[in-house]
Amino acid sequence: MSPDGNLLTRERSITPAILLVMTSVTGIVDAVSYLALGHVFTANMTGNLVLLSFAVAGVRSLSAARSFAALVCFCAGAIFGGRVSMPQAPAPLLVETALLLFAGLAALLSDRNLSVYCVIAITAAAMGYRNAVVRKIGLPDLTTTVLTLTITGLAADSRLAGGENPRWRRRVTAILTLITGAFAGAELVNRSTALALMVSALITGSCAVAAFTIHRKEIQPQ
Repeated sequence: MSPDGNLLTRERSITPAILLVMTSVTGIVDAVSYLALGHVFTANMTGNLVLLSFAVAGVRSLSAARSFAALVCFCAGAIFGGRVSMPQAPAPLLVETALLLFAGLAALLSDRNLSVYCVIAITAAAMGYRNAVVRKIGLPDLTTTVLTLTITGLAADSRLAGGENPRWRRRVTAILTLITGAFAGAELVNRSTALALMVSALITGSCAVAAFTIHRKEIQPQ
């Protein structure tokens, strides 16, 4: 990689590994939002739109207001991510780390209703921002949030379908990573919503440190 190359745009860099780790964070965030915030998704907007429709149809235990708040804040985060130029690593990771930390602090608010909406708003904005950045990176099968196309590609490009199984290891790893994150998120939520969000922030922050360290080494004169 050239010394001035953007670490987050080079497939041969640490980017795929970071995106896989961030996929696990998605699992934790959606475990928090669905299990602790009233059956709403703040990372998976496809699922959130379905839940919003169910809520509008009058399904009990679902909140149209919460799902709509998640959608609006997700779009706001994506708009911000779309307007900013591709930042140098680890800036996007630091932004998400800060937002997840704020979400963890918001989960500690004594006002339960206010706390729920604050966490929904902050985590949805963080996921929207991340999706905009990941979209600019454009690595196949590593969207970090919605893996429907990844699962489809795994099946449609398999030997059974007459394909050559391209990137099957990456696809399987992404799927397993999301499952692992969701499982861990559910276990953490059983203990504390704030703890789950703090762990998400810690993981994201660790990725930021790794990205910064490698980027720093690459720009040092040989």
